[in-house]
Amino acid sequence: MKISVGFSEDDLRRLSGHRSFVRGQGYRDAVSCLEVEDGWFSARVQGTEDYAVEIAVDGAGALSGACDCPYGQEGNFCKHCVAVGLAVLTRASDVPLQRSAAASRAKGLAQWLDSLPREELLALVREQVERDRELRRRLELRAATARGDDPVVRERVRALLDPAPFASYGYVEFADAHAYGQQASEAVTALRTLIADGRAALAVTLSREAMAALHRAYEDIDDESGSVGSVAQELAEAHLEACRAARPDPLETAEWLVRHLLGSEYDVFDADPVDYREVLGTDGLARLRQLATEAWRRKPSGWAEKHLMERLVKAAGTVDELIAVYAADLSPTGDTHLAIARELDAAGRPDEALEWAERGLRELAETHRGGSGLEDYLCERHAEEGRPARATAVRRDGFRVRRSLAAYRLLRECARAEGTWERERPAALELLREDAARSGPSWYGGPVLIDALIDDGDLGAAWRTAAEGHAASHQWLTLADLVREDRPADALPVYLSLIDPLKKITGDANYQRIARLLLGARECHRNLGTSQEFADYVAALRAEQKRKRNLMKVLDQHGL
Repeated sequence: MKISVGFSEDDLRRLSGHRSFVRGQGYRDAVSCLEVEDGWFSARVQGTEDYAVEIAVDGAGALSGACDCPYGQEGNFCKHCVAVGLAVLTRASDVPLQRSAAASRAKGLAQWLDSLPREELLALVREQVERDRELRRRLELRAATARGDDPVVRERVRALLDPAPFASYGYVEFADAHAYGQQASEAVTALRTLIADGRAALAVTLSREAMAALHRAYEDIDDESGSVGSVAQELAEAHLEACRAARPDPLETAEWLVRHLLGSEYDVFDADPVDYREVLGTDGLARLRQLATEAWRRKPSGWAEKHLMERLVKAAGTVDELIAVYAADLSPTGDTHLAIARELDAAGRPDEALEWAERGLRELAETHRGGSGLEDYLCERHAEEGRPARATAVRRDGFRVRRSLAAYRLLRECARAEGTWERERPAALELLREDAARSGPSWYGGPVLIDALIDDGDLGAAWRTAAEGHAASHQWLTLADLVREDRPADALPVYLSLIDPLKKITGDANYQRIARLLLGARECHRNLGTSQEFADYVAALRAEQKRKRNLMKVLDQHGL
């Protein structure tokens, strides 16, 4: 009888990805201290360091994992999680008994604690408080909150947000950011306890102080995993909850909110001013709008100022007011022109929308031509309204400015829809031909002309252009792959020439490239009826590269 632990190897592979799954297989024997509970498994995995891992299966069968390695702290199901999962699957037959034993232990512990006299239980708690500083900090804060000792609550909240215990040389590194985030989250718990205990006014003040303290600390934290940023958002949410409960002065709250949203804290704390409507009331909202407008007029190009104004106007203003905000600082990328056009469309003013889009196209910086959102919008409008020639003209102008493969494809798509591609194509290719002649030989990107000819399926012209000496290696490889069935004698020298420079390079990724080229060469030899010649070539290559053991393994894996 097959025993289920709630997940399979396929679940591990799907959640981790192929790379982490394969690497996790190599760590299966590094798993130790495996513990089984109802719905979760924990263990230690010896990697670069000794990592703590926990994987869990919820009631709906969803698998999740957590590991304190750097990759795991980013929220990924890492190779160590895979290793623990594989270890559990290997020992699946033991899992029911271990779960039963864990349940029995938990029940026994609960019964024992219930049976202890009050003094013994208090002694046990005091013993743990002495040993566990983190537990002591949490209990001190809860005790101060319960007895209404505001100075101690404020001091403990500040202490929880102090990064000094986690900082090396004044900086909290990536590996320590998660632990700091866990400690800081206790401040959020304390604030919500205050709110629940009817002391929301104090929670308003402390949450603002906490956000300011966390912002100062955040500048010196490597928060790539986002764990500290999550605490910042929880603090902001706690502040809003406290305001809803305490109903502080609406004018003062509006002034604080503008300072908060326009200050440097905005890099860490995001908030929607509209969420504060019921807290601010009519007077507070008017003050908020007044202060936001004044700040925006002083600095119309400021990102935070624009964002705040846009949000307020979208919530309670007119489309013309919103357009005024956008128009005060038009972007050379065309994004603001496009935003205006879409707002006008939504307001049922399509003619004005088209005018703004066409103005944006005229003002669009050259670096953003050949596939911008503004061009996409105009082409869609022209096509929908029966103006295919104008749509093609937009793509043609974009391609002439930015002669990329993407711009070529867009022009082709539009011209085909109009039925004029056969007329457009020669001129477009001539422009790319001029670019190729100017750029000369390339071993990196290669001329767009070759990519365009390949994309058109014009392999003969693409091969001739490549033979003129301008193609990059990746373009030659693409061509060889495409013609090897019909022209193996032409494709074979390409594969062999691409292998030669790789012989001097080490590394598994390079070895995989060699194997991939050899497979292409083998296919050519098969089509030519010269398989023995290929076998001799591989034998010579193996003899020449025999000291590269990983290369030999890769060749073996591919049957070469």
